[in-house]
Amino acid sequence: MATIEAIHTATIQVLLADGVGRLTTTRVSERAGVSVGTMYQYYPHKQALLFAIVERQLDLIVRAMLEAAERLEGCDLRTVSDGLATAWLDAKMADLVSSRAIYAIAAEFDLAELMSRAKNLMVEAISPLLRAIPDARFADPDVTAFMLAALLGGTVRVVMEAGSSEDDLERLRQELPRACLGYLKMSACPLCPSDE
Repeated sequence: MATIEAIHTATIQVLLADGVGRLTTTRVSERAGVSVGTMYQYYPHKQALLFAIVERQLDLIVRAMLEAAERLEGCDLRTVSDGLATAWLDAKMADLVSSRAIYAIAAEFDLAELMSRAKNLMVEAISPLLRAIPDARFADPDVTAFMLAALLGGTVRVVMEAGSSEDDLERLRQELPRACLGYLKMSACPLCPSDE
C-alpha cells in the first residue's frame, strides 16, 4: 500500500535527520504527506511504527538468506560460505539508509523478541545447509549455524553503525566471505576416508 510505504520512507528520513529521540508521529506524518489520523490508523504510537520498520527490514534480510540457503543446498564449503556472506551483504546493503536506521532503533528499544525470531529463522535455514555440504562435516551444525549468523550480523553491524565509507564497505565485501570460510573450516570435523 502506497500510504504505508510513504510512512515507512518518512520514518527512515526523520530517524536519520533527527534521531530516535526526536522522532514523533506528527513529524513522520508531515514528511509522509498524510494526516496524523491516518498515521494512527496504521500505527497507534511511535513504538508500533518503529517496530514495524524493524520487522520489515528483518523480514527482507531473512527472506534473502532463506533464498540463498535454498540456492546453495548441496554446494561445497567455499561456495556455501561465499554465498551466505554475499547474500547477507547484498540484503543489508540493498538499502543502507534503512539498515543504518534500524541500528539506531535497536539502541533505543528492546527488540529482543524480533531479533530472536530472525536469528532462529536464520539458524533454521543455515543448519540444514551445513549438514548437506559434501566436503565438510560439523559436530553440531546448529551451533555452527548460530555462530555463523552471529559472525555475519555482528561484523556488518559494527561496520555500518560507524557510518563507514565506500572503501570500508568494499573491504567488508572482500573480507567477510574469508572470515566465514575460516570459521567454517575451523569448525569442521576432519572427514573420515569414507566421507571424502
